[in-house]
Amino acid sequence: MADLTAFKAYDIRGRTPQELDEDLAHKVGLAYANEFKPQGAVATGRDVRDTSPALQNALNRGLMDGGVDVVDAGLCGTETIYFASGEPGMAGGVMVTASHNPKGYNGLKPVGPKGMPLTGDKGLAVIKERILKGNLRPALRRGQLSARDFTTPMRDHFLHLCPPGELAKVKLVANPGNGCAGPTAKMLTDRIGLDVHWLHFDPDGEFPNGIPNPLLPENRPPTVAALRQTGAELAIAWDGDFDRCFFFDNQGTFIEGYYLVGLLAEAALRVHPGAAIIHDPRLFWNTQDLVGGLGGRAVLGRTGHAYIKEAMRHEDAVYGGEMSAHHYFREFNYCDSGMLPWLMVLRVLKARGKGLGELVADRMRKFPCSGELNFTVRDGALALRAVEERWRPLASNESRVDGVSFEFAAGWRFNLRASNTEPLLRLNVESRGNEPLMREKTEEIAALIRGHA
Repeated sequence: MADLTAFKAYDIRGRTPQELDEDLAHKVGLAYANEFKPQGAVATGRDVRDTSPALQNALNRGLMDGGVDVVDAGLCGTETIYFASGEPGMAGGVMVTASHNPKGYNGLKPVGPKGMPLTGDKGLAVIKERILKGNLRPALRRGQLSARDFTTPMRDHFLHLCPPGELAKVKLVANPGNGCAGPTAKMLTDRIGLDVHWLHFDPDGEFPNGIPNPLLPENRPPTVAALRQTGAELAIAWDGDFDRCFFFDNQGTFIEGYYLVGLLAEAALRVHPGAAIIHDPRLFWNTQDLVGGLGGRAVLGRTGHAYIKEAMRHEDAVYGGEMSAHHYFREFNYCDSGMLPWLMVLRVLKARGKGLGELVADRMRKFPCSGELNFTVRDGALALRAVEERWRPLASNESRVDGVSFEFAAGWRFNLRASNTEPLLRLNVESRGNEPLMREKTEEIAALIRGHA
């Protein structure tokens, strides 16, 4: 059996088979059944990775051994399982995915009814404990396996929230990156009637065009080239399990997810005045400025899908956003989706009669940011401590909601945190209208971190 190092803060993820193999997937399914005793069926799905079918089969066996009926959603996106877990007769779900991680990784993302997340201290810990202690009991009645299409009703739900008649009919470049997004996105674009140039459409676990992770700058040139060649007005790219989508304007400029959070928060508040908006601690001045200006409530949440969803439910927030391009919606079980954001952007484009670049340009000038910078270091704790010791004496405000955040009277701030899913330190810097200052401070902090590489 693989070791249990794959248990992370809000999912189970690791190298296959060293950290995650079929035996562990089976045990996770059985432990889930024993611990939560679902009062209904559990949906399972898988991404395109070569190891995903075997892991899903083992997971299904574990759930059924525990007496749970399993509904196989097949090849799908993580949000499909979130949706499925809230359908009639369903009581939870588990997605087999490593999202944007490199080849050789895979993972399990379990949720409760209506996409309720399991975190390290709320669900995943007890699953891990059961496995460690061998506290796994087959049920007297074995569960049954069936298959079901959840993508079609999910598509219909999205188009109910964003009716095709309210969406801009732009010429679009769409790049699923050979992940799972293509078939679902095409079901939507066909119904809307968009002129789409598809790039890297076919799901392929070999990832012939690189790991589908548009946050990596080296993965963006094909999307930008296609946009310029086709004269498209907008480009969208997804990560592997399409719980995130990324945008490029008509000039080929990559729009940081941070500014999409502000744009979607503004759109949500125009429909739901005074509502709560959840944001993460990495970059938020732009979001707070927009939300406050519209009379909404900007509420700080902790980075990570499980923590943001918990805050969403607690505040009954209409929308939540992370600058890493996770966008959460009350009308989608408080869960994140990689399809709803671009539909909402199309609605904003039509309502305001402007291109995406125009809509965010002023916000980018008011609150320039570094984007998320990732660093591999020998000792993350040591590097983090060195940064703290350098900047704490100069800071006017300090927060430890997630990692460490320092704010400075000169009008800039930064957040530095350890990744919950990868062995990295992540840095984000922003300023109030002073891009040279932001870039200067970003390089100062980055140089200090690199000294511990």
